[in-house]
Amino acid sequence: MTAAVRLYSRAGEHGALWHAVAGVGLLLDPGNRPVYLRAMRCVLAAYAVNTAIKYVVRRPRPPRPALVDTISELSYPSAHASMSFAAASSLSEALPAAPLYAAATAMSLSRPYLGVHYPTDVLAGAALGLGVAGLTP
Repeated sequence: MTAAVRLYSRAGEHGALWHAVAGVGLLLDPGNRPVYLRAMRCVLAAYAVNTAIKYVVRRPRPPRPALVDTISELSYPSAHASMSFAAASSLSEALPAAPLYAAATAMSLSRPYLGVHYPTDVLAGAALGLGVAGLTP
């Protein structure tokens, strides 16, 4: 199970999974092109805002041994959660919402499971992602 969680979590690095979903949508669903382009902007904006907040708050990651490598030692908020919920919110304009939010939740929960985030990091990241999606044109 840990190997599968690690693999799924790795797909969330830099929003890669969500950009891939939006990219496939661009190719297969040209009628919803504006939705997929907006989703890409939302994921990018969530990542940028999340990174800025991390450098202001500077909360260290949990002390227990992590089961996956991280880009930085900063924990709050979770970028995986931010990007995932920004993607789910924006992509739900063209795709079924339930599977998108389930995938975003699974991505977010993978981070505490792997020992690289506190639960509050994930909650803050999810709220941030939804907020960014709500504000991104």
